[in-house]
Amino acid sequence: MPRKFKPGDWVKVKGKLTAPKMQVIQYVPKKDRLFGMVNTDRYLECVWYKNGERKLKVYHQNKLIRVVETGGLFQTFIPSPKLSIT
Repeated sequence: MPRKFKPGDWVKVKGKLTAPKMQVIQYVPKKDRLFGMVNTDRYLECVWYKNGERKLKVYHQNKLIRVVETGGLFQTFIPSPKLSIT
């Protein structure tokens, strides 16, 4: 099976509206339960941050979709400048 993503791509879990935006770290080897073979081209390790805590999880590549907008994992809040007329 061909690889769908590369390290650094931004992805989300298919079908979940509240799924966090995650970054692909690498493909990881995982043993298939039925056949006992090791798959190195199907499972991805992804990272995201929730409340400042780093989360890691392994997903099958068919459960993920690519996110068009890219950017940092943290949301930055820039306060609007205060304008004063004197």
